[in-house]
Amino acid sequence: MRSEELVGRTKRNAIAIVRLVETLQKGMVTDVLTRQLIRSSCSVAANYRAACRARSKADFTNKIGLVEEEADETIFWLEMLVESGRIGIRELGSIIEESRQLAAIFAASHKTARLNR
Repeated sequence: MRSEELVGRTKRNAIAIVRLVETLQKGMVTDVLTRQLIRSSCSVAANYRAACRARSKADFTNKIGLVEEEADETIFWLEMLVESGRIGIRELGSIIEESRQLAAIFAASHKTARLNR
């Protein structure tokens, strides 16, 4: 997959999460969980974009490692919303599936980058 495609996918996923969050009922717990979710999903998009502009293989490896961590954290916050009863799994639609796919892509990319370094 080309980096431009992943830049678009990560950004679209972050936007979908922002839109989802706007539909949820407000409350202390929901606000905390969704704030973290927005931060991590936007971080995936922003940090992947930065990784694409890495100055060296070592820089790319470090940045893609951060993207992998943030992608996994995004899944964690989505799971927390579901498991705490704030949203149903069906309501997440394709967001959780896309988040899992992105996390898998970045985990594989990080592994490859470490091996090729």
